[in-house]
Amino acid sequence: MAKQMAVITGAGSGLGQALAVELCARGLLVAGLGRRKEALNKTAAMAGDSFTPIVADVSDPIQVRAAFDDIRAVAPVSILINNAGVYPHCDMLDETPESFMQTVAINLGGTVACTSEALKDMCDAGRGRILSVSSFADMHPLPCSAAYSVSKGAVTTFSRALVADLGDRLPKIVISTWMPGMLNTKMGLVEGLDPVVAAKWGASLALWDDPSLNGAVFEMDREILPPRGLKGRLKDAVRLKRHKPRHIPT
Repeated sequence: MAKQMAVITGAGSGLGQALAVELCARGLLVAGLGRRKEALNKTAAMAGDSFTPIVADVSDPIQVRAAFDDIRAVAPVSILINNAGVYPHCDMLDETPESFMQTVAINLGGTVACTSEALKDMCDAGRGRILSVSSFADMHPLPCSAAYSVSKGAVTTFSRALVADLGDRLPKIVISTWMPGMLNTKMGLVEGLDPVVAAKWGASLALWDDPSLNGAVFEMDREILPPRGLKGRLKDAVRLKRHKPRHIPT
């Protein structure tokens, strides 16, 4: 898949920027979506001629549709990395329904809108790769992060729902979730991981299109196995079977 078109949302800074630079370095055509032209131009300067900056707000389906029409004029979409997200630190007593749902519109709505557009090309081709960036925030919310936690948890659920809908009919459209860990970005921590390091894992995972990855969840460079019930654990013990998490090849 290394000569096909990849779309990265939130490509103007942080992890999205690092992913765009990494994928371009690996020989892909990359279209990067973002709201700020200046930031996307900076990514373009770092990534080179194979990067196409596209100004679009992923929370607006009309803008997303127009952006993907422009991308298809260059090449059909074969890889989508849903990375765009916002993390407004806001106490729920200060949050309004409007501000809460604006975060949901970007983090979840943008993922849905971009996935819907990318699937048009992927279904025609019978194959593709969708990787959505999520987090553990839904299971372990921090204070002042209700909208972020809810929307990111919904992204994980959306990925599972996609597999339920498409897994049997279109198994070569491979859908996974990736949690890159705490990063040294504006949304992360100063002591967090360099996004350039995380981008190497994310790029490799996006290029790893094994159908067995449908529904898989990765944290950093390691697969997070789904919990096994008592019956499943007993069967594994009888069969002397161990489920080993996979690591992202780099």
